[in-house]
Amino acid sequence: MDYRTTLDWMFSRLPMYQRQGDTAFKKDLTNIRLFCTHLQNPQNNFKAIHVAGTNGKGSTSHMLASILQESGLKVGLYTSPHLKDFRERIRVNGIPIDEQSVIEFIEENKPFLEQHTLSFFEMTVGMAFDHFAKEKVDIAVIEVGLGGRLDSTNMIMPILSVITNIGFDHMQFLGNTLPEIAFEKAGIIKKNTPVVISETQPETTSVFTDKAKLENAPIFFASDEKIGDYPCDLHGDYQKKNIAGVLKSVEILRNLSLTISESHIRNGLAHVISNTGLKGRWQVLLENPKVICDTAHNKEGLEIVLAQLKKEKASRYFFVLGFVKEKNLQDVLTLFPKEADYFFCKPDIPRGMDQNELQNIALQFGLIGKSYPSVIVAYNAALSKAGSNDLIYVGGSTFVVAEMDV
Repeated sequence: MDYRTTLDWMFSRLPMYQRQGDTAFKKDLTNIRLFCTHLQNPQNNFKAIHVAGTNGKGSTSHMLASILQESGLKVGLYTSPHLKDFRERIRVNGIPIDEQSVIEFIEENKPFLEQHTLSFFEMTVGMAFDHFAKEKVDIAVIEVGLGGRLDSTNMIMPILSVITNIGFDHMQFLGNTLPEIAFEKAGIIKKNTPVVISETQPETTSVFTDKAKLENAPIFFASDEKIGDYPCDLHGDYQKKNIAGVLKSVEILRNLSLTISESHIRNGLAHVISNTGLKGRWQVLLENPKVICDTAHNKEGLEIVLAQLKKEKASRYFFVLGFVKEKNLQDVLTLFPKEADYFFCKPDIPRGMDQNELQNIALQFGLIGKSYPSVIVAYNAALSKAGSNDLIYVGGSTFVVAEMDV
């Protein structure tokens, strides 16, 4: 198989949450345990940091990886989903896994993958573990895909766990209350392993402290401490809370005998994008009119993004919006301003919500606009109407941002 054929097989033959939704979610670790055993447990061959949370876990993972790279370590980074290319999920010092390695991994393990019907995510987690072991990374930053307790990444025994934020997302899997969701995230807290909580939330604090006590895990709440001024090339007001968690994590890593200087921290935060390749976080694509895209897709994330948009003080606001089918639109559409023009679109995945359906639902919340068959068509329509002092925001889903030229 060539690379494209390999990806087509991965995406179409096996269950994949990003494409199918609920039916791809597996509520146990049986398959990933079998797969790791089949691969001779590569996850045991490198140190790891495990990062979970509703919002901020991707940015936090990239920040940590950037700082560790600046300290001279060979750093693996596993994140999801990808924006443009599958290989973005698996990086070593910012360099994506090469196409040939993806092909060879699938060809070598295809009989096992077919026999046990592994999900897309289980397959890619195993690929990441295997790649990091073969590359002999010094440390890997592993981002949870969904939840934590039953996530395939929870096979690792990290030297540090980080939990960023708890919000209402993926409730069909994780629970209907913040404590229930926090319980799933707390599943990454391991025995005798320190854990950092980036954002203190009254509803979830006891969940984390109880789990940490049970596991004899030292627990640290980053928001309890003051931090200095650390410029970061990941813009967006929401990054302040992520940076607090990252700085506390670095402090703990130093205590675990990792050599990380102040210059490593500052350079790492200042060059996250160039060091790791992260995109889609408050990313400015154009000036005059200003075009901003962001992958925020749930209530908590969008509240912060929309508050920051108000500070831009544009003459007019244009929103290019698309969502996935299972999104709770009542929670998110109430956040958007009525005094704006809307361009509704369908992200190009099977789970994408129909643009006409989105338009009709949005109208119930006083959001008026037209529907378009694709993200690019909607964006071009907005661009044709926007003046030099206007602002276009593109978002609602990671899959909407993925179709932009980021």
